[in-house]
Amino acid sequence: MATTSISSDVKGFETADLGKKRIEWANQSMKVLQIIRKEFIKNQPLKGIRVSACLHVTAETANLMIALRDGGADVALCASNPLSTQDDVAASLVRDYNIPVFAIKGEDNDSYYSHIMAAVDHKPQITMDDGADLVSILHTKRTGELEHVIGGTEETTTGVIRLRAMAKEGVLRYPIVAVNDADTKHLFDNRYGTGQSTIDGIIRATNFLLAGSKFVVAGYGWCGRGLASRARGAGAEVIVTEIDPTKALEAVMDGFRVMSMEEAAKLGDVFCTVTGNKNVLAKQHFLAMKDGAIVSNSGHFNVEIDIPALEASSSSKRTTRNFVDEYTMKDGRRINLLGEGRLINLAAAEGHPASVMDMSFADQALCCEYMVKNHASLEKKVYTVPVDLDKRVAKLKLESLGIKIDRLTSEQEEYLASWNEGT
Repeated sequence: MATTSISSDVKGFETADLGKKRIEWANQSMKVLQIIRKEFIKNQPLKGIRVSACLHVTAETANLMIALRDGGADVALCASNPLSTQDDVAASLVRDYNIPVFAIKGEDNDSYYSHIMAAVDHKPQITMDDGADLVSILHTKRTGELEHVIGGTEETTTGVIRLRAMAKEGVLRYPIVAVNDADTKHLFDNRYGTGQSTIDGIIRATNFLLAGSKFVVAGYGWCGRGLASRARGAGAEVIVTEIDPTKALEAVMDGFRVMSMEEAAKLGDVFCTVTGNKNVLAKQHFLAMKDGAIVSNSGHFNVEIDIPALEASSSSKRTTRNFVDEYTMKDGRRINLLGEGRLINLAAAEGHPASVMDMSFADQALCCEYMVKNHASLEKKVYTVPVDLDKRVAKLKLESLGIKIDRLTSEQEEYLASWNEGT
């Protein structure tokens, strides 16, 4: 069996050859990150900087880690979810790219947090988070390591919510860029990536025919928009539940049925939560669901479905397929929970396609460089991605697709900047 001398904790190296092929396959669709990697190799903007990343360990993430390493960074990677790790990719990163990885698919809660601790042991100067678990550990259990940290980045909506709460309370100890808020991230990754990969995960786990079914989407943010669109494209009748009147109205105007979860629970064949909040599917909903209902989540944490309430309402539980737990309710109805209530697009599938993660991870790489250059002038709060970086990623993506767009003429620029020219 292959061995390596660097510190790591992965399932094993038997599948590392396959992992390397998958990393190379993803790289083919990550043209923007390829450009940035070449610039990093030449300019070494991260030379000597220790980076600890708590991200989903996928082939796409692997290419980001390689780009950071090639830019001079000393990188360590751990998983941001117990079920999202691709073990073959983790093995290849360690064996073939000499990058320390601490992640095993299906790891228990203790192992998950021990792996985050290993990333903290790296004494990071930059943190890179997906859900803010790494930041949380640094601010609670490992505060002594904060002295090394100059800044960080955050990948997802749920993490940004946590970080903004920390900043509001005045407890955030270093500046963090909310990569999720970049247009080239949430308009594409959240919408098109989550939409496609979530449907992929549900189908892989269940082999359920969506055409003709009633598909309930909880939450109509960018992830919900994408999921609703893709479910409709697969032939499902889509029902949207919301708490925000504006988003609910938008869903109506987009042609979806909108109602409360109390009503939807009686109708749905498939449910998927994408809200970032807890107990969106609760006891009263389980009691109303039809026999055979499929329940899933594509939000970051497994709190959106009240699993303890589901267990308390059931008389038995059995695993019927990979990533499918069947709960038999006390009245005989069966409810199928997918992926332990964790992100079904990563638990049962491969996460977002590489071509959309290309932009998200280009944002991550550039924001890491930005933080290294600018941390001294930044306050201890959450920042949006600089507009010029965001636009640059969009421009590079268009160029990689061979698409050209128009430019303003000097006359048009002058007109847009003036106020005295009208009808």
